[in-house]
Amino acid sequence: MDAQNPIYVTGHKNPDTDSIVSAIAYAALMNALGDRRYTAARLGTVSDETAHILERFGFSAPERIYNVRTQVKDLNFDRPPVLSAAVTVRRAWETMLKGEGEATFLPVAEENGKLMGMVTTGDIAAFDLESSENPHLQDIPLFNLVSNLDGQLWDSNSAVTALSGELKIVVPQSGGESAFSNDMIVVTGSDPAVLSAALRANVVCIVICGAQIDPAILSEAAGTVIITTPYDAYRAARLIIQSVPVERILPGTPTVSFRLTDYLDDVREQTLKSRFRSYPILDENEQVVGTLSRFHLLRPNRKKVVLVDHNEVSQSVDGLNEAEILAIIDHHRLADVQTGAPIYMRNEPVGATCTIVASMFQERGIMPNRRLAGLLAAGIVSDTIFFKSPTATPRDRLMAERMAAIAGESLDELGRDIFTPSATRETDARKMLLSDFKHFVIAGHKLGIGQINCIDSGELLKRRDEFLAAMEQVKTEREFDILLLMLTDVLKEGTVLLSVGDLDTVEEAFNAKIKDNTVFLPGVLSRKKQIVPALSVLWG
Repeated sequence: MDAQNPIYVTGHKNPDTDSIVSAIAYAALMNALGDRRYTAARLGTVSDETAHILERFGFSAPERIYNVRTQVKDLNFDRPPVLSAAVTVRRAWETMLKGEGEATFLPVAEENGKLMGMVTTGDIAAFDLESSENPHLQDIPLFNLVSNLDGQLWDSNSAVTALSGELKIVVPQSGGESAFSNDMIVVTGSDPAVLSAALRANVVCIVICGAQIDPAILSEAAGTVIITTPYDAYRAARLIIQSVPVERILPGTPTVSFRLTDYLDDVREQTLKSRFRSYPILDENEQVVGTLSRFHLLRPNRKKVVLVDHNEVSQSVDGLNEAEILAIIDHHRLADVQTGAPIYMRNEPVGATCTIVASMFQERGIMPNRRLAGLLAAGIVSDTIFFKSPTATPRDRLMAERMAAIAGESLDELGRDIFTPSATRETDARKMLLSDFKHFVIAGHKLGIGQINCIDSGELLKRRDEFLAAMEQVKTEREFDILLLMLTDVLKEGTVLLSVGDLDTVEEAFNAKIKDNTVFLPGVLSRKKQIVPALSVLWG
């Protein structure tokens, strides 16, 4: 998988087994076909049932994502060189000249890679002009100076590591004794009289231009640093000034920076408040990884997603409007997801999305391995409630049998394993309620429905008071008009329905009398085909 640009395959919020398994299987299918960018994702906590099935077949829960909003890491930002703080101004300038396009900004970092600031061509120009007006230099590293001058250092004072002083160009006519003082850095030619006068004045440094030094001069150098350079005096003077470490010319104002995880909307807002043309980008370790300019914000790369087991915005990942949807694989009604371009859409009237994905393996001539085949079989059994749901079709059973055969599994044993109550008394009631939970808006009414499939609803009903308390809490928090919990009993082929909210509407919808917030609905197994339509008729 391409870790930088993954394609997330994700089911709905509060994912059930079909949602998780179909995401894993579809990502595996696309990767098997050669596109290694696909990765399964989830939007919520896996249920106890799903966790058990994943463990049984040796899978981990998919990565959890919270949104697909565009982030800095999704942009095609620049990756210029990152200068060390010790680099000379000259090297910084040359690096800018070698850069692609308009390389007028470069990040400067400490030895550990942490950002110090941004240096610009304007900073270098301002420093150059200021140095012309005030040519006094402070603590220039000697190695920087020799390197910039392409010079040779004569070992007259090996203890010196940095130079400070007033920069002065001296020609023979100005070479008298009075022209020098012991705080000068002198740039001159090879005239013996000038050199002798400068050495007698014990100047800090003599830079001799365009000639080799007379060895006899060294005997007069009492602590003066002597450097020879092939450059003329004017060029040498400029190069001396440009030997200053770049960190010294960084602006004193704080640098506005962004992180790879920052969201595009926030970045846009921040750039509108500042006048910088380029901004450094930092990773999770505060290391500089690139720079961002305003034009990078104009055409961002959006995250890519595939939706499985849903096609409704309210059930999908946050920030979906900022993402690029590549495909939708689903078995529910068509809802309100919109795309900016044609996509691959596969919506079929079967009992499980896993049935569709298993069919896609078969159509493309790819046999899933034993573990994945077993996982697909379990996903179909779970979502069709062991083929007793009204949404179940003969095709669901056929594909489940084929996947079970590949996996060497018995569907009967798999069904018993899935629907044996795993909800012990220690399991939190609220967690169980929300483990497979969907919400709907019907004609302005807000409806929430949780579902727990089991083979012994009586055992779960012992915890009715806990469930009702959790339901009242969630109803208040999320402002539902009605909140339902389906305890769907596979053996009884019906659902014990717990209700809070507008109970009169629930009684009218199902023509049943509710007692203690509870009613048994024989033959009712499906949330989307039986519960939601019955309420939609009244509210519609």
